[in-house]
Amino acid sequence: MRTILSTLLRNPKAAVGLGIVLLFVAVAVLAPLLTPYEPLARVGRPHEAPSWEHWLGTTRIGRDVWTQLLYGARSSLLVGFATGFLIAGLGVAVGITAGYVGGWVDEVLTFLTNVVLVIPNLPLLLVLAAFLGQAGPLAIALIIGLTSWAWGARVVRAQTLVLRRREFVQASEMLGEPRWRVVAVELLPNLISIVGINFIGSVIYTVITQATLEFLGLGDPLAVSWGTMLYNAQTSSALIVGAWWELLAPCVAVAVFGGALALVNFAVDEVANPRLRTLPRAPRPWSGRPIDTRRTQGAGQ
Repeated sequence: MRTILSTLLRNPKAAVGLGIVLLFVAVAVLAPLLTPYEPLARVGRPHEAPSWEHWLGTTRIGRDVWTQLLYGARSSLLVGFATGFLIAGLGVAVGITAGYVGGWVDEVLTFLTNVVLVIPNLPLLLVLAAFLGQAGPLAIALIIGLTSWAWGARVVRAQTLVLRRREFVQASEMLGEPRWRVVAVELLPNLISIVGINFIGSVIYTVITQATLEFLGLGDPLAVSWGTMLYNAQTSSALIVGAWWELLAPCVAVAVFGGALALVNFAVDEVANPRLRTLPRAPRPWSGRPIDTRRTQGAGQ
């Protein structure tokens, strides 16, 4: 595990991506120290342009956009990482159980996974969110998590079927080691890269999906997140009245955070698959006049 982490940190993509992600996390945690305002308090005139007092301007109600961006990061990142853990955890549990136990357990879990995969994900999310009404961040996290684990479970199951035939797994079983120890010691360490890629991709998907659901008005309007910022900017016709800052701030935040996680995802993929790593450039061929070795040897004599 330590070797994989050190190798990952030496990757430039991972270093840049992790730096940006940690910056977002620090900003979300230190939000009360970075702004003197409350996210839902009216602190200025409607649609006030960016200034030294309000760095990113104000909304139609007079709320500070910079403050909402900081506190919105708390909700969006919390939902993203919590749902990522839920999706990755369910995928690992179902995939390893189906691939390692086999038999009727594998058939039942594979059938359930295929059913979830067949159902269109985004329309199902829209129907469930509309059925719940104004869904809060916790409800959105549960909806996304319980409907998005199947892809990861299928990949983990396929890799587990390959690993269970390896010599070290069969040797552990012949020694009489319990199943939980075989899974924890022999299988999971060899699935870290797949689980990491699934987790990072799930976080990106969750942040974007949450923003989409809330932008469509299916979230809680009183909750402060990047999605509700987009919804409020749309309902107040921010672009039409020229208040571009109200819409630009959450859009840039979602794009930069998603891009940072994508860099980390690419780096994990490169570490897991050495063929994807960038090869060093070959030395440029000599473009000068070729050396006459016979004349050089004659001069030396």
